[in-house]
Amino acid sequence: MNKRLLSVLAFALVVSVGASLILYKLISTKLAASAKQGNSQMVVANRDLEIGTLIKDTDLKTVDWSGEPVKGSSTNPVDVIGRGVVATINAGEPIVDTRLAPRGAGAGLAATIPPGMRAVAVRVNDVNSVSGFVVPGMRVDLLIAGNPPGGSTGNTGTMVKTLLQNIEVLSAGQNIQKDAEGKPISVPVVNVLATPEQAEILSLASNETRIQLVLRNPIDKASTDTPGTNVANLFTGQKGVSLPKPVAAKAVIRPVVNTKPLPVLAPAPAPEPPKVIVPLVVEVITGTSRNETKFKAEEAKQ
Repeated sequence: MNKRLLSVLAFALVVSVGASLILYKLISTKLAASAKQGNSQMVVANRDLEIGTLIKDTDLKTVDWSGEPVKGSSTNPVDVIGRGVVATINAGEPIVDTRLAPRGAGAGLAATIPPGMRAVAVRVNDVNSVSGFVVPGMRVDLLIAGNPPGGSTGNTGTMVKTLLQNIEVLSAGQNIQKDAEGKPISVPVVNVLATPEQAEILSLASNETRIQLVLRNPIDKASTDTPGTNVANLFTGQKGVSLPKPVAAKAVIRPVVNTKPLPVLAPAPAPEPPKVIVPLVVEVITGTSRNETKFKAEEAKQ
């Protein structure tokens, strides 16, 4: 065999052995560093924990955890015992704080209600609950049917309007577990998640109208502004509902009463006394004769 070829093969063998030794050393160093970092203790679920479960000591176990600890996880079972589960935790998964209700909130349906929200019960049947397919975790719209107060619909019949949209279903009856397969459940009452203002609207609608649940895709978050419809539109094909405007109150014209005091009349001045005209007479006596001479009259007062 050619000596040159043997030299090349020997050189290649030496290079490959050296590369293998370097790679082995790097891997060993990394594994050693990981082992030095990890092997910490972590609390995990001993069994599947469903929503609403109140955690007990038998539901937990402590295991060795290599590598970086999971964010929000606990290393002490005392930190999670007595807290309610708000999201399903599978067996062997670390118990993280985001899947638990606050301490003291308890378990069951109340523990799954976010702060600032309310659970409102809506009475349903097989028809208006979409044949039982309204189950926990679904999103629905709520429609109401009835006659507006005051007979404002005239002869157009019953009116239907979308009341609330994209409302989350918390429980179907007493079942608060989310069914991954979406199997139908026939229940008389459905609890939905609503704000306090929406809870007031739902309470009034439950007593005064008929409520229909409409199932929607949970991914679809868009809201649609609908005008509503009524029985007359089913026959005429008209879209929307034109409610008559309320009759404005007629203005009542009342006479304006002058409340200013009447002017006080001053008493009339007393009439002046009549004027008397007295003639001026001069009597002249000469001897035995007597003569009277009248001069121009002069006005004088009596």
